[in-house]
Amino acid sequence: MLTIDGSTGEGGGQILRTSLSLSMITGQPVTIERIRAKRPKPGLMRQHLACVLAAQAVSGAQVSGAELGSQTLVFEPGALRPGEHRFAVGSAGSCLLVLQTLLPALMLADAPSRLSLSGGTHNPLAPNFHSIERAFLPLLARMGATVGVTLRRHGFYPAGGGEMLAEIAPAVDGLQPFDLRERGAACASFAESLVAAVPRRVAERELAVLGEAMGWSGDQLRIPNVRQNEGPGNALMLTLAHEHVTEVFTSLGEKSLSSEQVAARLLRELRAHQASSAAVGPHLADQLALPAALAVQRSGREMAYTCSEATEHLRTNLAVIQRFLLVRATLTQELPSRWCVRLTPGL
Repeated sequence: MLTIDGSTGEGGGQILRTSLSLSMITGQPVTIERIRAKRPKPGLMRQHLACVLAAQAVSGAQVSGAELGSQTLVFEPGALRPGEHRFAVGSAGSCLLVLQTLLPALMLADAPSRLSLSGGTHNPLAPNFHSIERAFLPLLARMGATVGVTLRRHGFYPAGGGEMLAEIAPAVDGLQPFDLRERGAACASFAESLVAAVPRRVAERELAVLGEAMGWSGDQLRIPNVRQNEGPGNALMLTLAHEHVTEVFTSLGEKSLSSEQVAARLLRELRAHQASSAAVGPHLADQLALPAALAVQRSGREMAYTCSEATEHLRTNLAVIQRFLLVRATLTQELPSRWCVRLTPGL
């Protein structure tokens, strides 16, 4: 039984999700202690419990400690169960974090899967649907994993109520590593403001700030149609597509923030990214770590990618991955805002 200390490093929910994913893949039983110990409310919250129960259903696991507030979990996986599954996170808990937990195992299964997920699709402190669809899944496709996602209903924080579908085809030849050191040439760039049960002028003001800052107009500034009964909610997103990678930057509207403040927050994140020559930003760097490590172990070949920041979240995730897999991860700073993540086979 492997024991993981959930208080190490950034001490958040990613330790739990990565441990569940790798336990299902390797068949290694795991005890996770001091879950989310560094958070204001430690232990399993609703969306973390949803990840545990979904992993249990998909792997036929024996589980103890799966209850709200629990700080210790024992997870003993059984045989993987690809196929059709439906999971409801409840309230605005993130659908995408449940998908993030299950996807590594299901894309390595011997049969396809279809997941129907309900909950939040555009949440703070979690990847949103559009960032997963546009930025993360194309990188998985380069590794050999075919995953299609469909957004059926937006779920904004705090109301939730979103619905999405994920269809996962097995990576027949296993995951294959590739190098991602440069973004490549710019291909497309645009901004969108999603508003549901929120005045349209909110979106117009947000996009006006971005348009002035970026020198954009016309089709580069978009207000997609969102059904008003999917709100209330507002998400301002900016997509930068390059030859080798796409990044999606998001700022969620809040009652306490003006439209201009929401746009300014997004621009700060964008400017930090533009100041770096690295291929990916901090969030995508973290999401890429687990599939990259799986590709390295299964192929016996190394993989490297550059990122603009080596966050504590990334460092912690790499440390957990190395507890389960025979890979070695190194982080090297090449420039003030450019780091190289190198994953090599073996200890």
